[in-house]
Amino acid sequence: MSDTRINKERPLTPEEKWERATIANNFIFYKVMRNNPDVCKELLEILLEIEIDRIEMRGEEVIETDFGSKGIRLDIYAKNESNAYNIELQATDTKELPERARYYQGTIDVDCLKSGQTYKELKNSYVIFICIPDIFQKGLPCYHFENLCLEDNSLHLNDRAYKIFYIADNYDKILNEKQKEFLKLVAGQKAGDNFSRKIERLAEDAKHNTQWKRQYMEWERQRAYDFESGKEAGIAIGKEAGAEQKAVEGAVMLVHDYNASPEVAAQKMKAPLELVLEALEK
Repeated sequence: MSDTRINKERPLTPEEKWERATIANNFIFYKVMRNNPDVCKELLEILLEIEIDRIEMRGEEVIETDFGSKGIRLDIYAKNESNAYNIELQATDTKELPERARYYQGTIDVDCLKSGQTYKELKNSYVIFICIPDIFQKGLPCYHFENLCLEDNSLHLNDRAYKIFYIADNYDKILNEKQKEFLKLVAGQKAGDNFSRKIERLAEDAKHNTQWKRQYMEWERQRAYDFESGKEAGIAIGKEAGAEQKAVEGAVMLVHDYNASPEVAAQKMKAPLELVLEALEK
């Protein structure tokens, strides 16, 4: 069982999270892919069902745009002559992944198109989310999105911008066996083919890297500090008006500003989960 699932009894310590971490842990996923470009390339080929000649991992995943605009930090960002690839691992449904995919794609386009180039020189752009829960709740193992004409669905805009969401929890419904085995691994099951076994082994090797473990501990402690700060701010909001409504508002703030899952945010703020989910939908 990965550390992405909610612990009903008590929060896990950073050390316990590290010991239980699998490839479904964002930090482990990032380290494995960033330090093994050949594995990242093979994963892209499996997910997109295409052959890729080569990729270049971007040296820094933080993309800043204009002053005052929101920059982004990408999990995995790779490019070659014609394509740009972004892979994100998402353990919880934060209720804004479609908007995040839209923003990522636009920012990547700005990063790829240099001054003096024409729009035709934009790279094919793939924003890929590997989600554990089914964020669209339609029971599909994969959701592909591209721009179509509403009046005639056979007419594609052909802007070469693709958003793809893979759902690990629905791995058993996917037909591509290599995709199925990888998603099954993300969902917490044992590796079943050579590639997923390689991923599993690299994830375990990553946990023996003392420098990475120290980085993870610092990252987790900072996240815990930020989360508690957000919780205190949410509680302060709750004291100003109706307790239940403000508890819901505080929970929504924890989800949006501190990347908490709706379940954890509702529990921390003592707010009804169904009201938190309803507020997030709005």
